[in-house]
Amino acid sequence: MIEDITHLPCEKSEYVKTKRISYRQDGIPKTWDMVEVHDSVAILLYHEEHDTLVVVRQFRPPVYLKNGDGFTYELCAGIVDKDKPLEKIAHEEILEECGYDVPLEKIERVTSFYTAVGFAGSVQTLYYARINEAMRDNDGGGIDVEAIEVIEIPVDEAKAFAMDETKAKTPGLMFGFGWFLENRR
Repeated sequence: MIEDITHLPCEKSEYVKTKRISYRQDGIPKTWDMVEVHDSVAILLYHEEHDTLVVVRQFRPPVYLKNGDGFTYELCAGIVDKDKPLEKIAHEEILEECGYDVPLEKIERVTSFYTAVGFAGSVQTLYYARINEAMRDNDGGGIDVEAIEVIEIPVDEAKAFAMDETKAKTPGLMFGFGWFLENRR
């Protein structure tokens, strides 16, 4: 249950830094406000025994301000805030958020893309992994104060789920589902 929401000034953060960029474009002086954020990894998980795509559902306060609910459906993901190979960070996120211990060599890089290009311009690298119950290590749900719910979407419902505007979801999830349906079915 989400309650007691209060807006506070963000004076210092280890995750976000505000900046103003000044530049000239075609001789015209311009400025642009932005935030500097960490890059990230996201992992599309296909549960081969259940024929499902595994996603996470969690509360995102900025989405709450838009829709009054704030719960989003996302690919398993995490920020790149450690000096480790991206595949290793992806492995750790799968284990923490979804509870599967996927061997590193089974985590396949798909592509990378820019996100939040109007205000952040961070890079997200998308990975893909096939999972099964033999890889299950725990129930997932995140670490520390994270409150992550693991959800399985049947593959035959994936396109309809991605297009359902009543469910808040990320472009990475929509792209990942499309990639899967085009390439892995």
